[in-house]
Amino acid sequence: MGFRVLELFSGIGGMHYAFKYAQLEGEVVAALDVNTVANAVYAHNYGKDIVRTRNIQSLSVKEVAKLRATILLMSPPCQPHTRQGLQRDTEDKRSDALTHICGLIPECQDLQYILMENVKGFETSQARAQFVEALEKAGFHWREFILTPTQFNVPNTRYRYYCIARKNEDFSFAGGKIWEKMPGSNTKDQILSQISEIVEENVASDFLVPDDVLTKRVLVMDIIHPAQSRSMCFTKGYTHYTEGTGSAYTPLSEQESHQIFELVKEIDENNQEKSEEVQQQRLDLLHKVKLRYFTPREVARLMSFPEEFGFPAETTNRQKYRLLGNSINVKVVGELIKLLTT
Repeated sequence: MGFRVLELFSGIGGMHYAFKYAQLEGEVVAALDVNTVANAVYAHNYGKDIVRTRNIQSLSVKEVAKLRATILLMSPPCQPHTRQGLQRDTEDKRSDALTHICGLIPECQDLQYILMENVKGFETSQARAQFVEALEKAGFHWREFILTPTQFNVPNTRYRYYCIARKNEDFSFAGGKIWEKMPGSNTKDQILSQISEIVEENVASDFLVPDDVLTKRVLVMDIIHPAQSRSMCFTKGYTHYTEGTGSAYTPLSEQESHQIFELVKEIDENNQEKSEEVQQQRLDLLHKVKLRYFTPREVARLMSFPEEFGFPAETTNRQKYRLLGNSINVKVVGELIKLLTT
């Protein structure tokens, strides 16, 4: 009999794609999330039968037993453990759902495997202590990780906390520490994919960085060139906020764009009070960089979503970026699911 997967905080289905990536026999029997926009994306890709718009706190032991779920995959809200979310931990109401699940785990007899993803920083939280206590009470063996997609040949940085747990058999690698790489892996000589491998052709001008951002904020942007093998973590604020929400892309080489920015720097140094003519001259130079945002498809590729993944026609770009920013890296989680089940 194959695995029966219960996906909680399912979002746009990242965990579902990770389970498919792992190529295990089985099925996702239910996916629960309160976000109706995310659920519409999930249904667009997997049909309406699996996904349910539900408050996780309403989930009962009886329902889990009826589903006969053997694997629990989940990515609870990270805001209680981020600086932007004020790091209120278990005092944050958004932690209540995880607290509820911690109460369910020891009572759900069919559950044999659990994988949980959260933001880096979760490892020092009260919520983590509560989660581990629930695992031990239920008789699970567990291991913790902090990993990033660059360790898996994906040119994107996204450090995340992961915990994998299983009941019957302990893991062959040591516990009692947080693993910062996959057991037995050697990334020393790894050659990362280049950004040029994920960019789309003929991207619409809608994705060009607006003039006001070019004028005021371009110097704080993380700019990526085709031959580079890196990009910043994309967050739900991508394109809405400039700094720290993700990288921007130029088709120029690093040398070509550097030359242009040196000319811009020269203008800034020689013109303390910028006339309209000087401002226009500066902007004309910046236009030559052809700086644009990564498209939702490109962000999805950097998060290892397969090409068949898509959005309903009514989903706006703003919604796409928010949903992707809240999702998981499919390849990283897929590799962890393999490790969990073998």
